[in-house]
Amino acid sequence: MSELTDNDIIIQGTTTSGRTFRPSDWAERLSGSLSTFGEDHRMNYSPYVRPMTINGIKCVIVDRALQQAQPATYSFLMGFAQANDLNIIDPANPTT
Repeated sequence: MSELTDNDIIIQGTTTSGRTFRPSDWAERLSGSLSTFGEDHRMNYSPYVRPMTINGIKCVIVDRALQQAQPATYSFLMGFAQANDLNIIDPANPTT
């Protein structure tokens, strides 16, 4: 399992009212939509976006560098989280 870094933004699979977001595989689906297939014919998650379970909660981890590298993709992910009322944890910006 990958470790979190100071550069990571966490989109949690819980809403701001505490409900669990569905479907249960949402994090894998969202991360998978940004993945590629390598020469070994295996799916490779983007280096900027990956699913992770933290304390039993499905999450998508977004590397802050995505905002500079692919602004439209970053905007899509943050818009998805906001549209679905998901908790966003951004250690660099605690008001998010």
